Amino acid sequence: MILIRFRFFTRPGRIDCTVETRQFIYLFEFKRDDSAEKALRQIEDMHYADTYAADKRKLLKIGASFSSETRQLDQWEVEDRKYHLPIP
Repeated sequence: MILIRFRFFTRPGRIDCTVETRQFIYLFEFKRDDSAEKALRQIEDMHYADTYAADKRKLLKIGASFSSETRQLDQWEVEDRKYHLPIP
């Protein structure tokens, strides 16, 4: 089973794209003519992963940047780690 959602609304904001499989959750943030690093930072700053805090699957955050000049993917960055709940 694969679930794909575009412009998925969460309490803190809107995730550009999520892809969920049995073992993984992929969070995508897309930018045009900006850095992939900025896209990845937005995932962190807006706490998009909080929606999946109790989920046991591995979470991957992907920031991608497209060039309006070449009309292609220009750069991407992936943060590969399991999301952990903070310990009180």
